Amino acid sequence: MDKFDFRKDFCSRLTQLRIDKNMSARDMSLSLGLNESYINKIENEKTLPSMSTFFDICDFFGITPQDFFNMNEPFPHDIAVAVTEMNQMSKEQLSRMIAFMKDINHKK
Repeated sequence: MDKFDFRKDFCSRLTQLRIDKNMSARDMSLSLGLNESYINKIENEKTLPSMSTFFDICDFFGITPQDFFNMNEPFPHDIAVAVTEMNQMSKEQLSRMIAFMKDINHKK
C-alpha cells in the first residue's frame, strides 16, 4: 500500500492551482491579505495554513475544499464553470454538448 504524503500533496496542489491562475506566490499572498512570502512558505513545505486561511485560498481559486483535494481534477475552477453553464442548457443543448465533448475526446 502506498504511503500518502499529505503535506507534499497539499503543497503541490496549491502550486499547481496558483500557476494555472497565472499568479505569483507573492501576488497571491498579498491578494489574500497575507505576508508576501506566506504562499511561498506553504509551497516549500515550511508551514501549512490555518483552516480559515485554507477556506480563503479555496475562495481565491473559486473552488470548494473538496475540489482542492481532488487531485484527479487538474482544472477544478474550469469544470465548475462548465457545470454551471451546462445546468442552464436545455435537454437538447446538453445532449449536443455531450456529443461534442465525446467527439473531441476520441480525437486526441
